[in-house]
Amino acid sequence: MIKAIVFDFDGLILDTETPEFESFQAMYIEHGAELSLDLWGKCVGTDGSAFEPYAHLEGCLGRSLDREQLRLKRRADYDAKMIGQIPRPGVTDYLQRAKELGLKIGLASSSSRQWVGGYLEQHGLLDYFACIRTREDVARVKPDPALYLSALQALGVRPDEAIAFEDSPNGALAAKTAGMFCVIVPNPVTSLLTFGDTDLRIDSMGDMALEDVLKSLSGQS
Repeated sequence: MIKAIVFDFDGLILDTETPEFESFQAMYIEHGAELSLDLWGKCVGTDGSAFEPYAHLEGCLGRSLDREQLRLKRRADYDAKMIGQIPRPGVTDYLQRAKELGLKIGLASSSSRQWVGGYLEQHGLLDYFACIRTREDVARVKPDPALYLSALQALGVRPDEAIAFEDSPNGALAAKTAGMFCVIVPNPVTSLLTFGDTDLRIDSMGDMALEDVLKSLSGQS
């Protein structure tokens, strides 16, 4: 029986990932280089150790760059692209319905607590979560299962009693390694990436009610 749901944040609750990728892509194009989605996909859902875009750009060009200037310009581009962004379709409905059904609600993100908490508060979603685990809480972020295992422990449920909602291959791998059900809801960037083992894929939470997700997975438990 499913007793809890655990959400990823970036790209799932709020699509920060498409503006992030597009802003780095624009930076590469400006310097006459190319940033492929296959390469970028290595760092989606995890930390900067998988791929360092500034170092890679310098390698492509064969020269060093003013990284601080690049960061400031790239972040300004990202911030501009984020104006008007709202939670992805169906997210708030899922959170409200999960609360009504008595499900425990957690969050597990490879991003920082300040990043996640700031956006959740900005969009009025912070109070839905009984447990939030971010990169400060573990030694290794996704695809390591530590974030999910920590969230499950805090929620007091077994892995087979919880569903992880993810948008990236790294996040899905973390959830499945933790022993959870995993529903993927890719965004425009991650929809083009290759996923490993998952239990259900939906284009949008607005397309399938939470009760139908629970019913679909109940036969697999």
